[in-house]
Amino acid sequence: MLKGINQWCYPENTPLENIFEYSRQAGFDAVELNLNEEGGIGLTTETTKEQAEEIAALASKYQLQLRSLSTSLLWKTPLCSSDENIRKQGITVVEKMLELASYIGMDTILVVPGAVSEHVSYEECYNRSLESLKQVIPTAKKYNVKIGIENVWNKFLLSPLEMAAYIDEFESDYVGAYFDVGNVLQFGFPEQWIRILGKRILKVHVKDFSTKVGNITGFVPLLAGDVNWKAVIAALDEIGYEDTLTAELSPYALCPSTLADDTARHLDVILKKGR
Repeated sequence: MLKGINQWCYPENTPLENIFEYSRQAGFDAVELNLNEEGGIGLTTETTKEQAEEIAALASKYQLQLRSLSTSLLWKTPLCSSDENIRKQGITVVEKMLELASYIGMDTILVVPGAVSEHVSYEECYNRSLESLKQVIPTAKKYNVKIGIENVWNKFLLSPLEMAAYIDEFESDYVGAYFDVGNVLQFGFPEQWIRILGKRILKVHVKDFSTKVGNITGFVPLLAGDVNWKAVIAALDEIGYEDTLTAELSPYALCPSTLADDTARHLDVILKKGR
C-alpha cells in the first residue's frame, strides 16, 4: 500500500510546491488534492486543463503521485438539498472534479453524498443523493474516473450493510466507497466495515479517534487513538486492497512540515506492525 497525505493536513495558505516538498521529504508516495473555491490554493472551480497539467507536472517533479481528489464544497451545495438549484450546483462540482481528475491522471474523486438534518429527512437524503449521483455517472464514464462515497459524520449510511446496499443501487463500476477508518470508530469497527464493503472500496482515509472523548474533538494523530490498526491492515489485505492510505488530519499550528514527518512515520509503523 502507498502512503498518502491530504492537502488539508497543511495550513490553508500553504503553497502547493511547499506541500509537495514537505510530503516528499517526509517519505510520502502520494498527495490528495482538494477542489477549492476560486482563489484557493491548487485546484479550484476555475482551473483550466492547462493549469491542472502544470500541477501534475509539479507533483511529478517531486516524484509524488496524485491519485484522488476531495472537496469541502459539497457541504455548501449538498446533493440531497430540497432546493433543486442547489443540487444542480452540487452536480456541477462533482462534474468539475471528474474533469480535473482526468486531466491529472487521478482515478477517483471523493464525494460526500449529503447529510441528514431536521430539514432533510433520512429518506430524502437517500433518494435525492442517489438520483443526483446517477446523473453524474455518464460524466464519470466519459472521463474514466470513479466516484468514491465517503462515510462521514453526516447521520447517513450508518452501517456497512447499508453503505454497501446504497453503492450497489447505482449498478455501476464507477461508484464505490471511499472508506474512512477513523470516522466509523464511534459507531462500529472499521475492520468489519472493510470486510463487508470489500471490493467496493476504491480508496482509504486514515485518522485515529479516541472513544474516551467520544465527540468531534476526539480525532487524534495516528497511533494516539483506539483504532485497531493490526486488524484494519489485516482486513485490507484480505480484500486485496493495494492502493493509497491517505492521512486526513488537522494541521499543526507550528511548523506544518512536522505533521508530515510524524504521520509518515506513524504509517510506517501501521503498515509494518499490521502484518
